[in-house]
Amino acid sequence: MPRFLGLDAHKRAMEFCVLDEAGAVSGRYRTGGDRESLLSFAQRHLGPEDQLALEATFHTWALVELLSPFVGRLVVSNPLRTKAIALAKVKTDRIDAKVLADLLRCGYLPEVWQPDEQTRRWRGLTHRRAALVADQTAIKNRLHATLAQRLIVVPVADLFSTSGLEWLSELELDEDSRFILDSDLRLLARVQAEIDELEARIAPLAYAQQQVRLLLTLPGVNVVVALGLLAAWGDPQRFPDADRAASALGLAPSTRQSGDHCYHGRITKQGNSHARWLLIQAAQHLDQHPGPLGAFFRRLAHKKNRNVAVVATARKLATVAWHMLRHQEPYRYAQPRAVETKLARLRIQATGKRRPGGNPKGTPRSKTHGSGQSVRTTPALATVLQKEGLPTPRCLADLPEGERRMLQETNSLDFAKSLETKTLRPRTKKRAPTDPLTPS
Repeated sequence: MPRFLGLDAHKRAMEFCVLDEAGAVSGRYRTGGDRESLLSFAQRHLGPEDQLALEATFHTWALVELLSPFVGRLVVSNPLRTKAIALAKVKTDRIDAKVLADLLRCGYLPEVWQPDEQTRRWRGLTHRRAALVADQTAIKNRLHATLAQRLIVVPVADLFSTSGLEWLSELELDEDSRFILDSDLRLLARVQAEIDELEARIAPLAYAQQQVRLLLTLPGVNVVVALGLLAAWGDPQRFPDADRAASALGLAPSTRQSGDHCYHGRITKQGNSHARWLLIQAAQHLDQHPGPLGAFFRRLAHKKNRNVAVVATARKLATVAWHMLRHQEPYRYAQPRAVETKLARLRIQATGKRRPGGNPKGTPRSKTHGSGQSVRTTPALATVLQKEGLPTPRCLADLPEGERRMLQETNSLDFAKSLETKTLRPRTKKRAPTDPLTPS
């Protein structure tokens, strides 16, 4: 006979409530929060016909991994939507466990999607990197504050560039200030070493996933953004459409409608905050992109303000990424040189393999050979993707009529045509700076 169990989980104690099919309490148990205590309880009291419910919390997935083999079904509840617990006047561990079991028995428990092992691993690695970057930012801010408190003006644009760090090492300070500065510099170097080591661990995992390499064709998206997005979504096929996928990141606009009045406000922010932040940072760089995403950004920035355009473009990135992953297609309007650089950097970091440079044997000389004019060759986008083992994008002739019309309306048609062929552009030589007092 099936039983329904509710688990109210804490750090040091676990409260279980067992209900039968009629809803009567058939048992209550309290056990320790360590692995040995939970295993002992599961072996003695859980069976293959039991169904277990618990709320999502900081160690939920460790509990799921531990208890899933002992029950027939394990459900993780969304605590923000479990109003029977959140709005209860009397709230204890025993009552919470019973409410969870009762909602599970009646089929009223709001469930959350349970990520697989690979997705949980990606989440752990990407969140660890985000924590290290936050530590790095805090140390850099402290260094700036140390200099500002002593009325010292930084003479370089980037304090943490090679020249900036050399200036810091040679800066004359009193004994205590020198100690504080050196302490933060040692911490900064150590955190950077940890970030480098973590990225070296992430690179082989990312390179082995075609989904990551597909997302790298999106402008503004690097390995960190791609992995963070996949860690938040897990399997993109679980979303019925792109709007639901963007909503899972909290990028959907809020709506308040009553009668004839309808108000669309700011984004809900009810979703994965880390992936949302990554996409917003990626969208910051799209104001100069020559393709449709850049045109979308500039049109919104002209009508509203830059922050609104950035967030809206981040949502556009999320919807485009979902379509790419669903259809296993690269982004059709990516700049070939940027894509080539990103994919090559990931390949080298993951495998150490570099592709031979130069033209293959039998290639005729350039028309500018011997003229003294240096030429930069930009390959076609399909050529870049074929070299990296990715699917080639559809050509303009095979695009739907609506998409071709969009390219014309955004003045991106010429740019899209240029992506299908190899282009040669003369290199521009940088002019040496001249003395402003010397006439040219």
